[in-house]
Amino acid sequence: MLLSSEQCPQAHYQVVVIGGGLGGMTVANILASRGQQVLLLEAHDKLGGLATWFHRRSHIFDVALHGFPYGMLKSLRRYWGKSIADLIVPLKNVRFINPQFDLTTSYTREDFGKLLLEHFKIPPQTTHSFFERVMGITADGGPNTNEVPFSAGQLFDEYFPGRPDVVRFLMEPITYANGHTLEDPALTYAIVFANFMRHGIYTIEGGTDLLVSMMQDELIKNKVDIKLNTAVNTIRITPGSNKVCGVEIDGRLINAPIVISNANLLATIHSMVGDTFFRKEFLQKVSAVELNTSSCQVYLGIKDGETIPEVGDLIFYSDAHHFDTELLLNKKISSRTFSLYYPRQRPHSNRSNRYTIVASSNSRYSDWQQLSPAEYRAAKQAMIEDTLQCLERLLPEFVNIRDKIDCCTAATPLTFERYTRHWQGASFGTKYPGLAISQQLSTEIAGLYHCGSVGIIMSGWLGAINYAAITANAVEGRLLLL
Repeated sequence: MLLSSEQCPQAHYQVVVIGGGLGGMTVANILASRGQQVLLLEAHDKLGGLATWFHRRSHIFDVALHGFPYGMLKSLRRYWGKSIADLIVPLKNVRFINPQFDLTTSYTREDFGKLLLEHFKIPPQTTHSFFERVMGITADGGPNTNEVPFSAGQLFDEYFPGRPDVVRFLMEPITYANGHTLEDPALTYAIVFANFMRHGIYTIEGGTDLLVSMMQDELIKNKVDIKLNTAVNTIRITPGSNKVCGVEIDGRLINAPIVISNANLLATIHSMVGDTFFRKEFLQKVSAVELNTSSCQVYLGIKDGETIPEVGDLIFYSDAHHFDTELLLNKKISSRTFSLYYPRQRPHSNRSNRYTIVASSNSRYSDWQQLSPAEYRAAKQAMIEDTLQCLERLLPEFVNIRDKIDCCTAATPLTFERYTRHWQGASFGTKYPGLAISQQLSTEIAGLYHCGSVGIIMSGWLGAINYAAITANAVEGRLLLL
């Protein structure tokens, strides 16, 4: 049930889940559907985590609904049911606009192969060999896994040496989506890229608000207790042992032999549990884990009665003359992803006639954290103005875009930190080494598990849901032992 502000959770549960992001909701739903007594605690006033939305004037803005692989359909059907899975629809028009090329694609292997041949003049045998290599890689070790070069950059050098335009075509959307760089492991790039190439890019028809409301209904149906506006500051460990005994909220202990954190991995270890409960050798490994980058977003609402042309669902736009991870993170923004939301994407909403645009860019927390309040406000306004100018340059149809806008606001890494409580507003948790640390938590402290965003494989919508399923299976094994 959804507990009101006056209602207190029970004193004891089999499982307590901290954080109601897609991972937290999914692990709670799986375990509850299998008969476990579950409490889901969320610090925000609604579920969803980074998969969220907000209202401004008469608009609904989706924060992270920018596309995911077809595998979401299978995962949603398996862990959430057919009615939720049926919300998935394809995004058919993905555009690249930059000084090196201007292309539209359905973002499938067949279409990419055609563009690599016709536009980039890459021989079919090279393209086929690259795709076979990439598609054969799996997270648990496929036949090609051990043959992959150390970095994504080395993988591209092997197949497309001296072709920065091809690298940009293959790499830039993955960097936008998950913060991946050329220096990160080729394994993690290949897995994500292959997931998209199998069937293209998909989204949720009806928006994030519809998806999360249906998920909340499913959680309640499966008898999960949900408590919003409830931050967990401490995960309690049984004195004299290395076992979880529950969580502390508002000075009250909620007893549970299993605690699953859907919070940031480093915050879970250093803040919620505390370093004194972990071995020094483990903490040394933790110290090598890096947070992933954060994001900036500009949200534009189109006036009632006004329209924008169907120019694409996702537009990867850049005025940089070459692909460079450093440029993507620079505070002087040169590259953005424009997500265009047309009325067809909310067909059953009472706001189904509205258009919105969300411009997203990768960003460093430090560039914003050091600003004074006045400098911060000025920088946000400058980012909005720069986005509008970018739209006017982008396509002739947007020349009069300012006359069509009645709502304009922006988010920075500080915004994401405030609402998600992720350290430094990290949009995708930690870099890839965080996955091993996340999976080792239960060996350090019995009953402690994690299913947050860790590494490119387990980040994003699909990664969050699938990692939650892996965690749920591990938890069930522990509960059987108990």
